[in-house]
Amino acid sequence: MKLIKLYCSCVYVLLLSITACKPSINKPLAAIADTTTVAPWQAPDTNTIPNDAYGTQVKHGRDLILNTAYYIGPEGTKGNYLGNKMNCTNCHLKAGTQPYGLNYFSSHARYPQYRGREDKILTLADRVNNCIERPHNGKALPLNSNELLAMICYIKWLGQNVPTNTRVLGDDGIDIAFIDRPASVENGATIYKKECASCHGIDGEGKMKFNNVSYEYPPLWGKYAYQPGSSMHRVLKAARFIKANMPYGTTWNKPKLSDEEAIDVAAFINDNSHQRPITKGLRNYPNSITKPIDYDQAPYQDNFTATQHKFGPFQPIINYHKEHNLPIIF
Repeated sequence: MKLIKLYCSCVYVLLLSITACKPSINKPLAAIADTTTVAPWQAPDTNTIPNDAYGTQVKHGRDLILNTAYYIGPEGTKGNYLGNKMNCTNCHLKAGTQPYGLNYFSSHARYPQYRGREDKILTLADRVNNCIERPHNGKALPLNSNELLAMICYIKWLGQNVPTNTRVLGDDGIDIAFIDRPASVENGATIYKKECASCHGIDGEGKMKFNNVSYEYPPLWGKYAYQPGSSMHRVLKAARFIKANMPYGTTWNKPKLSDEEAIDVAAFINDNSHQRPITKGLRNYPNSITKPIDYDQAPYQDNFTATQHKFGPFQPIINYHKEHNLPIIF
């Protein structure tokens, strides 16, 4: 097995001769130790949020990340923009401050940037609305919305010490070693029942808070879960998140699941037999050159099936992309 570490890939932009992010690279197996021993970047202390107009917006933005459904959910106090009752922090753990937990460490430093899912350059405001439209199954916040501004202020404050156009350790998914077989949905079902169902429900329905305003543990499939175009619907993307953070209580440097188990349970959660909401009119990865290797909708720049792109084995796809000078994105 070979170990791959994901970097933000802007290869399409390179094709247009525009400055882009670093491409994906191969890493030796010895690098596995790096992500379990070297301390990642740490978020600033919330006690340092300034007591001024900007600080007020930062605090409101943080509150919005923690209590998104309360403010802009189906019965929100500031508007009805979400199609479900998930909070941003259900995926962006600890208000976007958890290492390897879909955090916001370098988000402000790296936007605007090219995004393959939309095949265009997005601002940070666009990216926030991405999440509202897909994982939240909602409608975009107006660009002059106070809530959108507050969330961006919080994300900016969180990454205040990150240099522009750079990444920091822990702002991506944790390193994971590929398996030399397709991911097993059957094995994943067993792992899910043992490790995940007590929080996320036997049918992936999640667990609501007592007030019924939002989720304590989010749904993983069903009509109130994330859409197929969401990043977490991709097996490798989900597996890297799961390895570093799940089941509840797991930390990045003390994972409970093996790489193999994380991949299998991600495959089970994202199996196409599980119902998901779909918003008409949203296009995902229209450019096959910048499509992630674990996205399961053709067309592709290679000859592998949609099933192999979804479940693997992934190394043959990676080898093909290397040989044909194609980007390796996951």
